[in-house]
Amino acid sequence: MSAATTPSSAATGSSARRDRLAAAGMPPYVLIPGDPDRVDVIAAQWDSAELIALPRGYRAAVGTLRGHRLGAVSSGIGAPSLESVLADLGRLGAHTLIRVGTTGSLRAEIRNGSLIVNDACVRMDGTTHLYVRPEYPAAASWEVTAALVEAARTLGHTAHVGTGCTTGSFVAGQGRAAFDGYESPEGQRLYDEMRRAGVLNFEMEASALLTLARLAGQRAGSICSVIANRITGEWADDGGIERACRVASEALVLLAAREQSGS
Repeated sequence: MSAATTPSSAATGSSARRDRLAAAGMPPYVLIPGDPDRVDVIAAQWDSAELIALPRGYRAAVGTLRGHRLGAVSSGIGAPSLESVLADLGRLGAHTLIRVGTTGSLRAEIRNGSLIVNDACVRMDGTTHLYVRPEYPAAASWEVTAALVEAARTLGHTAHVGTGCTTGSFVAGQGRAAFDGYESPEGQRLYDEMRRAGVLNFEMEASALLTLARLAGQRAGSICSVIANRITGEWADDGGIERACRVASEALVLLAAREQSGS
């Protein structure tokens, strides 16, 4: 794996990021973690990889896994940040996208380290309502969802599949107490409503990816590792992040191989 390269201080903004991704030959199969450090985790699991430092703290990688070229680009926190990255990837021809995130479980039995595949999300992301009416669904591609489940099973992991809730806030918007113990009545109401509705988890990017990708004619899916159980109050990774990264890469390989063979 080569060392990350550093852009000049003048190379800032979306156009500079897109230029660097284009120069690296970003392939059409791309993983999108929020955390830039997770790009390093993903790249270390591939057979070969080149890491790319991007303006404003974003990070990317291009590489190969079992003969298939894959890409990874960090999206930052929340839907507005992901929106910008997704626009760049769309202009570069990306057509198959998987979010690799972390999440908080709303089920006591879905413990830390578990994997959640959201086949749909409640759109509380604060961004997609500017693109399309609220009734438009944030739905994952069935092909990508099936590939994630198959990849998890092949690697010996269980993937919990169901609806998630994407919020535009990590604290009040997910029913957490904020500064000085301030509690938002709306946040608590949303927390209670999502639990009653059988929603599996809270996170901050999936509904934006699923909605915007579908509007653009791209395939998209999401897999997250549980790092917080909102029912028990426990926080831990328990190896889930590495598992989610590996499953997502395997799912992209499955999809790329099938497309290559015409099946």
